[in-house]
Amino acid sequence: MSRLSSTFSAALIPLFACLPAAPRLSADAPSPEAEPFVRRVLELEGGSQVSGVILKQTPDAYWVDLGHDVMRLPASRVVGSRELDEAGEKQADDLVARDNRLFKVREDNQTLPVESWVRRLGEGVVEVRSRAGQGSGFILNERGHVLTNHHVIAGDRELTVTVFSGTDGDLERIQYRNIRILAMDPANDLALLSIEDEIRKPLTWLPLGVAGEMQTGETVFAIGSPLGLDRTVSRGIVSLTDRLINGILFLQTTAQINPGNSGGPLLNLRGEVVGVNTLKYMRTGIEGVGFAVPSESVKIFLSKRSAYAFDPRNPNTGYHYLNPPRKSEWQAPAEPQTDTP
Repeated sequence: MSRLSSTFSAALIPLFACLPAAPRLSADAPSPEAEPFVRRVLELEGGSQVSGVILKQTPDAYWVDLGHDVMRLPASRVVGSRELDEAGEKQADDLVARDNRLFKVREDNQTLPVESWVRRLGEGVVEVRSRAGQGSGFILNERGHVLTNHHVIAGDRELTVTVFSGTDGDLERIQYRNIRILAMDPANDLALLSIEDEIRKPLTWLPLGVAGEMQTGETVFAIGSPLGLDRTVSRGIVSLTDRLINGILFLQTTAQINPGNSGGPLLNLRGEVVGVNTLKYMRTGIEGVGFAVPSESVKIFLSKRSAYAFDPRNPNTGYHYLNPPRKSEWQAPAEPQTDTP
């Protein structure tokens, strides 16, 4: 077998208990360009976001209509505000942020053919290069968080992430070289990266699905850069939903996975990432036996990423040290002998 190379809590208050008779934006609000009843995105501390119509705004708080309820946000937690553009609104209608807002999940159950999802989400799959080799990854959110395999970047901190952007037959390779390693989980072969460069174009991100809901025989497809052939798509089925290898559970798939697919997404027909391509059997005459880390393991890694935080001074973050000698291997030095008269 070979390896292939925030939550924000706020008080929900009853609609009629908190709103004036004629809701409007306060004249002394800190961000004056917001218009009443225009859907906006509020950027919160820690990278969280809230999308809705601002019904009332004071120096101390925002009242935001979420559609099904009204949320009161302390103004001290809001670090920015912007109007939702058409492209963002369409994506926000289909998907919402969950957990700690680092990854997103799909709310609807729309299924589409593989080719439709490739056109919609293909730009969210990236190439990750280190000095040792090359692999794949995918974008988690518009802020530039990227997920890949640990073995793609292990032992290296000089990384390059390439985004493939193209419309109407034109292809642009956008390289980001200021890449920060945020967290690593060697046991499950996962790594979280952050693009620290200025984002040149809006990023396409991929939502996480639920691998536990997949059935044996369901169609899945992989996108990645096998053997350096970027933007390669392969299609297959789920061979088994819970294959145990060395104490770790994997999704087994017939989708072709080759060196360079490491860290790339395995997606279902709802356009959700249900696994991270990691392993395959490599023997003469054997094909279509690949393995992906289930999305449930990815969600745990991202939600508990502080436990996996990367620190080059910490021996648990991918740096290996020699074991100390065992007692049975240690021999006391011989006592010095002196000549006696």
